[in-house]
Amino acid sequence: METVNKTTITIETTVKAPVEKVWAYWSGPEHIIKWATPSPDWHTPRAENDLRTGGKFLSRMEAKDGSFGFDFGGVYDNVKTNELIEYTIGDGRKVVTNFTKKGNETRIVQTFEAENENPIEMQRGGWQAILDSFKNYTETN
Repeated sequence: METVNKTTITIETTVKAPVEKVWAYWSGPEHIIKWATPSPDWHTPRAENDLRTGGKFLSRMEAKDGSFGFDFGGVYDNVKTNELIEYTIGDGRKVVTNFTKKGNETRIVQTFEAENENPIEMQRGGWQAILDSFKNYTETN
């Protein structure tokens, strides 16, 4: 068996909303389709989410001009309501998302294994842009 040191990337934000709202907006497909984009020229026309250990998720992300699109999906490895989501993406990479209640705010820290095709900073920027989109959507709705 081959042992490979995997590069991990961590992003974070604080959302001005209670953890119960943050959790609902993070996990509800009706919300995911409104925030799961890195920029205004992208959209997520479809999302499915079975948020439980062993459950699956799938989001279809596409450029609005139709030039590119992909499915982002995987399986949940561990779910602790309002606290933790761990999952494995379809390509085998691991993602851990922690939710920490801080009064009427929620701190989100997400760590993911980098892929080998794009530069680390590009991956960090893309994932952070999606997290920032989530923060904006949750705070304004």
